[in-house]
Amino acid sequence: MIIEEMNIEKVVIEATLAAVKKLYHTDEVAQGQIQVQKTRKEFEGDVTIVAFPLLRWSKKSPEATAEELGAYLQEHVEEVVNYNVVKGFLNLSIANRFWLNFFEHAMQHENYGVASPSGITKMVEYSSPNTNKPLHLGHLRNNFLGYSVAEILKANGHEVVKVQIINDRGIHICKSMLAWLKWGDGATPESVGIKGDKLVGDYYVKFDQAYKTEIQELVEQKQQAYDVLSNESDIKALKATLEKREKKAKKEPLTVLEKEQLIAVKTIYEQATKEAPIILEAQDMLRKWEAKDPEVYQLWETMNGWVYDGFDVTYKTMGVDFDKLYYESETYLLGKEQIDEGLEKGVFYQKDDGSVWCDLSQEKLDDKLVLRSDGTAVYMTQDIGTAILRYNDYPSIDGITYTVGNEQDHHFKVLFIILDKLGYSWAKNCRHLSYGMVELPEGKMKSREGTVVDADDLMAEMVKNAAETAEELGKLEGLTPQEKEHVYRSIGIGAIKYYILKVDPERQMLFNPKESIDFNGNTSAFISFTYVRTRAILRKVEEMELNYDVSEVTLVPEERELIKAIYDFPVAIKEAGEAYSPAIIANYTYELVRLYNVFYQHVSILKEENETIKQFRIALSTKTGTVIKTAMKLLGIDVPERM
Repeated sequence: MIIEEMNIEKVVIEATLAAVKKLYHTDEVAQGQIQVQKTRKEFEGDVTIVAFPLLRWSKKSPEATAEELGAYLQEHVEEVVNYNVVKGFLNLSIANRFWLNFFEHAMQHENYGVASPSGITKMVEYSSPNTNKPLHLGHLRNNFLGYSVAEILKANGHEVVKVQIINDRGIHICKSMLAWLKWGDGATPESVGIKGDKLVGDYYVKFDQAYKTEIQELVEQKQQAYDVLSNESDIKALKATLEKREKKAKKEPLTVLEKEQLIAVKTIYEQATKEAPIILEAQDMLRKWEAKDPEVYQLWETMNGWVYDGFDVTYKTMGVDFDKLYYESETYLLGKEQIDEGLEKGVFYQKDDGSVWCDLSQEKLDDKLVLRSDGTAVYMTQDIGTAILRYNDYPSIDGITYTVGNEQDHHFKVLFIILDKLGYSWAKNCRHLSYGMVELPEGKMKSREGTVVDADDLMAEMVKNAAETAEELGKLEGLTPQEKEHVYRSIGIGAIKYYILKVDPERQMLFNPKESIDFNGNTSAFISFTYVRTRAILRKVEEMELNYDVSEVTLVPEERELIKAIYDFPVAIKEAGEAYSPAIIANYTYELVRLYNVFYQHVSILKEENETIKQFRIALSTKTGTVIKTAMKLLGIDVPERM
């Protein structure tokens, strides 16, 4: 937090409150009506008071009110040395002495910026992978975002429980299992030399390829039953053409023949999708799994074990961890129990086919399926069970934050409504940390088609790029091979994390590997290099005991702006915690680094002749480095000590 006795906003608010009471003879004004903010960069000043809310007492124009307040504050508050008025905004210049005294206090706080314990416990869920494929680029944003939010919440004084739900059951898992049985020929990660998650993912792709082939064969067989399709030689091409025409139908209506063909094509494709032998086999395998068929269950445990081993390697490279793991194969059972209880309470209703639904008409939403007609669970079933189990495990948590892509916005809105209908008051404290998808310059990714960008491959490529870039620029001269390897990894993995986290979570983003590794601009590499610069200064004087008197220091503009940026660190942490947005920390850090480099380039540090000023500037460099390291840690980024 901002060191309480050095909080300039508090000083200004209290002084303004006194000024309004004195100048306008009123006791009605309250602290909450005094609006104070940072002065915008284009204007002179440090703190700005918004005069408009105070006009009801001054009975004067915004400019006149601001002028009167400015004169009063400059006369009565020692921290205020000057002021200017821009329309209804009063910009105050704060004395250098305040900033120097603040800096001295900050130097005495090793964990400066980190709040005191709040007594609140929060839970953050992230990753939540499927055990039928390896982690990909989208998972990188998910993991980096969830982990960083957890660290930011910790820095706000909260206890945090980091969890994930592993999607280890369902038809998609059976697809990989069935494909391995058909074409695996006993392959294991060890026998083929492939990480377990990648091996299983390969069979998921094989299933989809075979499924598409069977669908097409069935479609071609069925098309003869439709006169409007019987003479078509390429039904697949016809389908694509008709679907394009359908999208443009408002501008160019379909012909009668096209309408008939479209209906026929959709019908036979829908039938083929349901009747393909391989999907029927997968559905049968799912039913056997739910019945705990020994052979199916053993295969499931074996292949999931391969995947977990692979995930562990990927998570280690990512630099993320978890306090507790939950598995859908366990939580869906609790969810089904809740569905039964909900039916008895009237929260759910059952259709004639046996499926169970939740009536959401009061919320002006479509009714939601919570259990299929054959009794098998859907995602909502297991999510209900998982949420309840988590609160049973951690009764003191204030809320659960779900880090999941924005394509699931509706799902989580409905989940929280259903939990509330079931009588769980804590549902109102649940939050969906929604984020946009990540794309590469090449476009979107599709797991089933094997076109995803593998997380391991991308991270390895980034480390390789970092090594090449660093060597070309001569950044690592004098380091041992082991030290270089550590730097390569820090820069490479840090580059991905920072590039992703500096973007507001809600925005869809394009990840450009080349841009992310640049040693100039708003990148992790640039920030890391600046941190190393501060450490290099400290190493050069490591025998020196810093012993200076701030009363003998006269701040130059570059020093003043840098100290003000350090002062803003606790504010950035607080805002990032309230907004659940690491982008606030990322962009704060870049601004701090930018100001430090201005200071470094324009102010003499080690060659300064005045010993007091020299030591002060060394201390300023040291504290800046400490704040950079703390901030980057909140983003999950390890900055190297040397380059």
